[in-house]
Amino acid sequence: MTTLHQLTVPYFDKTLQNLERWIDKAHDFATAKKFDANTLLSARLAPDQIPLVGQIQIACDNAKFVCARLAGKQAPSHPDTEKTWDELRARIRAVREYVNGFKPADFEGGETRTISLPWVPGKVLSGSDYVLEFALPNYGFHLVTAYSILRHNGVDLGKIDFIGGLPFRDA
Repeated sequence: MTTLHQLTVPYFDKTLQNLERWIDKAHDFATAKKFDANTLLSARLAPDQIPLVGQIQIACDNAKFVCARLAGKQAPSHPDTEKTWDELRARIRAVREYVNGFKPADFEGGETRTISLPWVPGKVLSGSDYVLEFALPNYGFHLVTAYSILRHNGVDLGKIDFIGGLPFRDA
């Protein structure tokens, strides 16, 4: 049986590492094209869409909030003040460190824990429904949007950059 810890912590860690590699590629692209990589932070796919910096902030928030909510803890605050790649890297690393601090025992009872979301007052989800029906899809949405913004702007990213390494073993 797969646990909520297995579904979340390793996935968040891996995909946040992937996100850092996309940052490296964005910098390489900007250097090759001779422009300031920070200009990409305001890029978006549509005029009414949250820009790249916001997509990354929201992805980070999702990872930390999912783990905190499942464990019945308070997540650390990040005030969304990042304006550079270095500041975003620091946030990504802080969130990875926070998420990796959770152990399977922290999520015991998380499947049935009542999860409330601040933007849906008076409604709750079980921990399992929260993770499977909302949290992972929402996290993935913001990751794929960040990826797509970079890709749309010419950064050389492919599917394996999004998926990351696979745990292959001998048959």
